Formats: sequence, structure tokens, C-alpha cells
Amino acid sequence: MRTLIAVFLLVVLPLFASADSHNFQRMASGLDEPWALAFLPNGQFLITERGGKLLLFDAAGKSRAVRQVPRVYVNGQGGLLDVVVSANFAANGLIYLSYAKKLSGGRAGTAVTRARLDVANARLRDVAEIFVMDTPSSGGRHFGSRIVEARDGSLFVTLGERGDRPLAQDNSTHNGTVIRITQKGAPHPANPNLGGLPEIWSYGHRNAQGAALDRNGQLYVVEHGARGGDEVNRVRKGANYGWPVISYGRHYSGLKIGEGQVKAGMEQPQFYWDPSIAPSGLAIYSGKANAAWAGDFLVGSLKFDMISRLKQKGGKMVEVERIAAPQTERVRDIREAPDGSIWFLSVGQGAAYRFMP
Repeated sequence: MRTLIAVFLLVVLPLFASADSHNFQRMASGLDEPWALAFLPNGQFLITERGGKLLLFDAAGKSRAVRQVPRVYVNGQGGLLDVVVSANFAANGLIYLSYAKKLSGGRAGTAVTRARLDVANARLRDVAEIFVMDTPSSGGRHFGSRIVEARDGSLFVTLGERGDRPLAQDNSTHNGTVIRITQKGAPHPANPNLGGLPEIWSYGHRNAQGAALDRNGQLYVVEHGARGGDEVNRVRKGANYGWPVISYGRHYSGLKIGEGQVKAGMEQPQFYWDPSIAPSGLAIYSGKANAAWAGDFLVGSLKFDMISRLKQKGGKMVEVERIAAPQTERVRDIREAPDGSIWFLSVGQGAAYRFMP
């Protein structure tokens, strides 16, 4: 049935792909491989560049490079990745960064640092690395990595399987997992006991580059498939999301992946794309500026230069719009701003844009 749905989507998507029907406002330009953005009080915002820069923008769009950023491993898909501003930033000044880090023995993995942002002086203080991925992997593929702050202040972090596919089913490594840690990096006390590393919340993921909470605090991720099979997943405690045993895609060679599309004990996606859109960035819209979009999923596409809008209809998730324009060239991140506007990063344009839904 799902295969038929995928074929149906392939046929009808161009019928509702939108042209530039939104009024895009450029908020930052001249960016080099922008990866993530986050909002600060008083109209200020942060953008990471994969090469290692953290940029602080004032409300007028003037930027400064933030000092004392951790040294990052820039290789392939690795570099400075996500940035998240604490929900309690006004009181604690905390931000979190994820990045690729060179490890011993030729290995490389995703790390997370906590720091206090000194806005006035554009520098980080009290810098503390709170998590480093335990992995045997080398090379520059599939680092993840998005950070989501849960309502209790703990952190969900998505970790790619680093191109070592079988390790996504091996909980003695962090490859292909979503972890949950405290603000200081300890395993969250509510984590499941999966007989492996204690930080692991869920496993069997390939490379999740979008993550967000819905209005009920439920975590969702969007993750890259191979040739087809990009997925939206509702992340449950202790659940196995199947990679590389089940998938709705195929290997880039055209060969079949694993055992098929369904297996007992492994989760099914809420939605999947075939062909792949190369999803990166996820926002679940609050409805603040447009009640008709409340609860909608907004997913950036690196491959098709657009933003996919998904809606829950009749208990199923369906794609209702593709927002495509010159400004949506290789969308890497997408976020809802405090005023209800939607911001996104275009790698192809080297810019950040804003629009109202």
C-alpha cells in the first residue's frame, strides 16, 4: 500500500508545487555553507557556518563572529552544525552547539558543547563539552545532527550512523541514534535500558538532519534515506526505526536494502518521500500568525530546492504544498521565529530568509 502511495505522490506533487507566492525577506547574506539558525531576545539571532564560524546578528542584520567557539572537524558533511538557544536564555544565557570532532585513531564523531553567550562582547564563556559520540567510525559522512531542548530542559540530539550502516542496530555505539542527555551531558534518568550506551533514546536511524517538538512535546525527526525512503519519524522511547534492515528506498547502486519495508518490532515512518528530497531542517508550526497552518510540518529540501509542507489529515500525514522559489535553493534549516514568521537558510543563495505563512 505504501509503495502505491509513493507512486501517487510522485505523480501529483508538481500539481501543487507553488511558485514564489510568499513574500520572502532576506535577513542575512554572504553566508558560507550556513547550517543552523537560532533566535535570541530583542530581534537578534545566530547562524552557524559549517566551516566553523558562529555568527551573531543584531536586529538590523549586522553580524559579528563569536569568539571561543570549539574547534571543529571540517570534512565532507562534518563541521560546525546545530545551534540551540535555551528556552531560559534570559536567565541563564545558555546556548548549545553540535559539531563534528576529530577523535583518536582516525575516528570522528558528533560532539555537543554548552556555553554562555556574552552578547555584548560576542564571545562564549564557561565553555564545556558535555557529550562526545562513542563511535568506531572515520570519514566525513552522516554526523546528523540536530539538538532539541525538551520541556524539562534536557536535550535530544540526533546522531547519524556515520555511513557504517550495521551500527545503527548496535547499541554499543552511538551510531544511528537519538540520544537524550541532561544540560550537563549525563544520560537522562528516563532513558530506556537497551543493554547498550545509556544516552540512547531510540535507534535504527540513518541520518536525521531535522528535529522538532510538536505542541504536545512529542519529538519528531526527518532523516535522509538512500535512493528514496527519506522519512518523517515520531520518536518513541526505546523504539527501533529499522535502518538498515527495513527502508522504503534502495541503495544508490539500485540494490535492495535489507529485508524489505516492514518487520515486526521496527517502527514505520509517519511519511516518506520517494524519490528522495534530501531533507534538512524541520519546524512544526504553532499557528501563531496563521491558524490554518497550526501543527503543519515544514521540511527543507537540499535536492529539490523547496520547502515541503505536510499536514495531518484523517490520521495520515500528507504533503499539501511545495514552496519553491529562487530563494529556496538548497534549504538547510527552517525555524519558526518568536513572531510566528518562518525563517530558513539557503545554502545555494548563502542567505537567510523570512516569510509569513
